[in-house]
Amino acid sequence: MDFERLGIMVIAGGQSSRMGTDKRFLQLGDSCLLEWQLQKTVQLPFAERYLCGGMADARLAELAQRYGMELLVDEREAAGPLEGLRAGLSRLQAEYALAVSADMPLFDFSLLQPLLAEAQGELAVIPVAGGRRQPLAGLYHRDILPFVEAALAHGEHKLGQVIASVPHRFVELPAGDGFFNVNTPADFRLVQGRFANRNRAVPLVTISAPQSNTGKTTFIERLIPRLREKGLRVGVVKGDCHGYTVDEEGKDSWRFKEAGATGVAVVSPEGYFIQQKTAQRKDLATVAGMLENVDLVLIESRSHGVMPKLSLWRGLGEVIVDEETVALFSSGEPEAISLRQYDLDDLDGAAELIIFLCRDHVMDIG
Repeated sequence: MDFERLGIMVIAGGQSSRMGTDKRFLQLGDSCLLEWQLQKTVQLPFAERYLCGGMADARLAELAQRYGMELLVDEREAAGPLEGLRAGLSRLQAEYALAVSADMPLFDFSLLQPLLAEAQGELAVIPVAGGRRQPLAGLYHRDILPFVEAALAHGEHKLGQVIASVPHRFVELPAGDGFFNVNTPADFRLVQGRFANRNRAVPLVTISAPQSNTGKTTFIERLIPRLREKGLRVGVVKGDCHGYTVDEEGKDSWRFKEAGATGVAVVSPEGYFIQQKTAQRKDLATVAGMLENVDLVLIESRSHGVMPKLSLWRGLGEVIVDEETVALFSSGEPEAISLRQYDLDDLDGAAELIIFLCRDHVMDIG
């Protein structure tokens, strides 16, 4: 079985209750969340294409037309993705179709190739990634339609119960980010941070805190070995509002600087440093781009970092929760904010999060 023999059903009719706003149209880079999924469908030769999009909406109609999808609206309100699946199956002519949720911006259809190989007539073939079943990235036979309709007629909206009632197969897949669902503002902020790194030559992550003595430097010192254990080469750029001097008094580079040199470089067999005077404070991301032979760069800065930013808080000052912040690492009671929150000493969690934020550049890192 290949994509040319399949239909595709993009399920986009959820209520977005945990997001608090219609997540389908949240802007992510230069496209909305739903559009990222539609862009991937046009890259494959599906036999049929359906956008199962909830209630009628002019924005859905425009996107469906742009990407060559047939828009199918729900006949039942508040019936969840099962109603979207019903709508797609009711139009399906192919034997099988993939049903994929609209809220997985990191998804790649190649992840589902094993499902196509495993299908042996079952009515549902469902991937299991990292121990979690993914019914909204599954393969469905058109003959499952009567079971879906019967469930909806009895007020049953749980897709998992329908799957359990028919011949099905679960296919184990490697754990990864491709099935990451954007359900909450905290989820969306993480994906925004991931996308911020996509077009950079080297991914950046800022470590920030509202005041000195919060432990930014110590946090980074403890984090670097954990990232190195994953095979990552880590660079660090530190912002300092007080200024600094690299060289010791009396050294040649110090003498050049004292003589009035605007920039001084020292090169040795082990490496080099550059000290350069500038009329204005240099952007830290620009300086980070000057580092060579690194897989990612951590920026230590209170107020001059870039997205994605990890905010540290140890009870000093106001917690930094600006638009560039994607997670909070704090001591004491967690704050009531819409961000992923970790204990300040959870360095393993910090390493995993940073790898997630940089994954598009370090695909082979576990």
